[in-house]
Amino acid sequence: MMGLGAQGDGWVINCGEDGYPRMLEDLSDPPARIYGRGRLSALMEPCFAIVGTRRITPYGAALCELAAKLAVESGLTVVSGGAIGCDQVAGRAALDAGGVHIVVLGTGADVVYPARSGPLIELALARGGAVISLEPWGMGPRRYAFPKRNRVIAALSQAVFVAEAGMPSGTFSTAEVAGAIGRELLVAPGSVFSAESRGTNYLIEAGATIIPDEEALSCAISRIYETLRTQALGHTKPVGATAEEREAIRVLTATPLRADEVARALSLDTRACLELLSALSVQSLVERTVDGRYAASSIALAAQTSFGAQ
Repeated sequence: MMGLGAQGDGWVINCGEDGYPRMLEDLSDPPARIYGRGRLSALMEPCFAIVGTRRITPYGAALCELAAKLAVESGLTVVSGGAIGCDQVAGRAALDAGGVHIVVLGTGADVVYPARSGPLIELALARGGAVISLEPWGMGPRRYAFPKRNRVIAALSQAVFVAEAGMPSGTFSTAEVAGAIGRELLVAPGSVFSAESRGTNYLIEAGATIIPDEEALSCAISRIYETLRTQALGHTKPVGATAEEREAIRVLTATPLRADEVARALSLDTRACLELLSALSVQSLVERTVDGRYAASSIALAAQTSFGAQ
């Protein structure tokens, strides 16, 4: 039986009661109680977790957006932790694609943390999703609560997709639980030069299922969930108006570069290179990273026929 929580729009459900998510029972010690807001039945639907770094790059954002889109097109509910970075990008992409999103918090289910996750949480609730937690109403962030949160993310989902993760990374705790309870771990490879891909590349080396392109992810979802996408795989022409622009995007897809490195790669002088990068920035095809390098944007990457590879 479902009980009404301390919040007017909230509920509490105990292990063993009707409506308790059966997927959580695969854990060696299932949570005794789940606090939540929104539609409880969303927790019983086929779920697909998308997790990764808070320090997301354009490459990671493109991965999250594509994975969320494929999941929604396959009839799956997207699960994440609501954190900045991969979690929020995946959740927003799922909702933008018309899907359902479950946010698993490390705070009370009525506490918005971080503050910038507020709009995502409210939209997830409005679109038929849910916000859940193992922590009591009103509980603020506690370090010990986030590994507990990660266990729930992994257990709710038949598969966990890791978009981008550095080392060390809290994503590892989600990956470890997924492996321990028989969930399939899907991981996209990243550049060996990117600090935010060290963790994902390590997981692949350790035995995770490698996802080299869009078709591989679509096939993996179809195999695991025994479902088909509602849209066929598309093949988009490379972005960029000129051959030079397309070549610049190709170079910057591999790894972010400084302007002088781009100039050398394209055999351009400094002025011509800066003009090219400026034109691509205006088109939102290239963006500056926090350390001042240039990278292909998530828009450019999403327009490729695979995860940034042409």
